[in-house]
Amino acid sequence: MSSILDVDLLAFEAGDAKQRAAVVDGVRTSLRTGFVYTSHDLSADLLDIAYGMLTEFFSLPAEEKQQAMVPGSHGQAGYTGLLVETAAISDTPDWKEMLNWGADLAPGHPLRQRFPHRYLGPRLPEEQVPGITEVLIEFYAKVLDLQRRFLRVIAIGIGCHESFFDRMITDGTTLTRAIHYPSMDVAPGADHVWAAEHGDINLITALPRATSRGLQVRTDDGWVDAIPPDDGVIINTGIMLEHLTNGVIPQGIHRVVADPDQTGDRYSVVQFCHPTPWTILAPVPSCISPENPQRFAAIEAGNLLDQVLYDINLVEDARRVG
Repeated sequence: MSSILDVDLLAFEAGDAKQRAAVVDGVRTSLRTGFVYTSHDLSADLLDIAYGMLTEFFSLPAEEKQQAMVPGSHGQAGYTGLLVETAAISDTPDWKEMLNWGADLAPGHPLRQRFPHRYLGPRLPEEQVPGITEVLIEFYAKVLDLQRRFLRVIAIGIGCHESFFDRMITDGTTLTRAIHYPSMDVAPGADHVWAAEHGDINLITALPRATSRGLQVRTDDGWVDAIPPDDGVIINTGIMLEHLTNGVIPQGIHRVVADPDQTGDRYSVVQFCHPTPWTILAPVPSCISPENPQRFAAIEAGNLLDQVLYDINLVEDARRVG
């Protein structure tokens, strides 16, 4: 399977039983690659404004961007500089810088009390880019709603009730990450690899827009370019979904590579949909069979996240790549 299919989430939500079944089938088929494209109802104006503000932020001098760093966040809040995150299979840091944010919880919320390092609030550069906090929080909420709805399709596809993921992701540690990939002419010897091959940690990732090509997906037939329709959102699967489905839905392995003839920077904003950190990730019974025996033991989502953050060089006091 090497084709990434285009499905219609809006038809699933508004259609009859036959239309819904067709979307579920298309998602299951496409996710053999770990990737699928879907229709959406995100506001184009919101995307335009958000990307404009983020471009403004990343264009600031380095010392101003560094004011948005959040020590101890392990790349889960605030600014992360160039050449820090490193794919687990690589010893070469990625050529990217990032701005990260998530939702906030009330101080008395049990998740906030038990996992204070998980719920750090938006921590956005409001002083440098006035108005950015309101826009990016709205972006987060709208994309999370899209992800929640798309997970209902996946739930049906794995033999669960369509609400299976709803409670799991309510007040979860979903993270939005704006990524700036600088022009590769500043990275001699990097072979035009902005980000080495990797899988995401979470359940599903949504990418509403990128300013240029570069995302590639590993398939049975080799690397293929991820090129969604003009009005499509890219959805890809993560390690946690692979764990829950006993490998029936694999994590989508991908990389970001600039065309050698391509000039200029690349911007994208991805949102990693996470469950609550106390969610126990155990393969669902519908994905276990004599032909597909249980591959994964149960693990708490927060513990799995900690392990992968360490593997990808984001734990500040335990860098394996300096």
